[in-house]
Amino acid sequence: MDEPQAYLNGRFVPAAAASLGVTDAGFVLGATVAEQVRTFAGKLFRLEDHLARLSESLRTVGVEPDVDTVELAGLAEELAGRNHRLLEKGDDLGLSIVVTPGPYPTFSPAGESSRPTVCMHTYPLPFRLWAEKYRSGQPLLTSDVRQVSPECWPPGLKCRSRMHYYLADRRVARIEPDARALLLDRDGLVTEASTANILVFKSPQGLLSPPYERILRGISLKVMIELADRLGIRTTQGNLTPRDVATADEALLTGTSSSLLPVTRLDGHPIADGKPGKLFARLLRAWSELAGVDIAAQAERFSCR
Repeated sequence: MDEPQAYLNGRFVPAAAASLGVTDAGFVLGATVAEQVRTFAGKLFRLEDHLARLSESLRTVGVEPDVDTVELAGLAEELAGRNHRLLEKGDDLGLSIVVTPGPYPTFSPAGESSRPTVCMHTYPLPFRLWAEKYRSGQPLLTSDVRQVSPECWPPGLKCRSRMHYYLADRRVARIEPDARALLLDRDGLVTEASTANILVFKSPQGLLSPPYERILRGISLKVMIELADRLGIRTTQGNLTPRDVATADEALLTGTSSSLLPVTRLDGHPIADGKPGKLFARLLRAWSELAGVDIAAQAERFSCR
């Protein structure tokens, strides 16, 4: 095999041949449940946690694919193994799992299968997008695009309906191209950054996350809490305002691909001294030890592609 593979509805196919039909509800309505996983040293990281959240999301939307999570885990590991062998030594990849309700009846011809679509594909991690941020930090700008209300769908539903992320990041980029959007809810409270959970550190309170019931609780956030506990760092939940972020000793973003990034600016103003802090360095080191990969060094090495 000399080209990447994908999994689509029961079989492995060349990645270039994996496609979503234009009559699929995932295309027509954006009705997709999704998980993003990454490898460390070729092994999928926290796959069981990701699949547990996938199952919960599927229950929320009432979609029942033909493959269960046990079988899906085996297929994901096989796909990652096949495609990881195509990478340069020391490199890693991301794996995307997408499930849709299948064909949208209004646009589908009579007799077309009504079963859900299940697709998995991989991609080389785009380290260039965040490699330098481990040293310089990630700026954030508070966006006027608000987080989706829980009256639309539960915050814990991991789905691909993320137009608000797209709009928020586009507006932010017009002001500061390197920044990411910080999203607030309708009450003006911090929820998350685009595609990442946020935590702030204040001494002596410790690490503070927005309440779990108000956010999509990331698998990486779960890892962060575990690492903080090992290091004896207190973690709590509570309402956060943009001012809480601005006046923090440190602010952190956590997400699947980059694992952990320091936030060094908010709305054009430095957080603390405007440099990645000591707690960030401790947590990144602990995460690297857990993963068996020097996370920042790997990102630097493969950042040119």
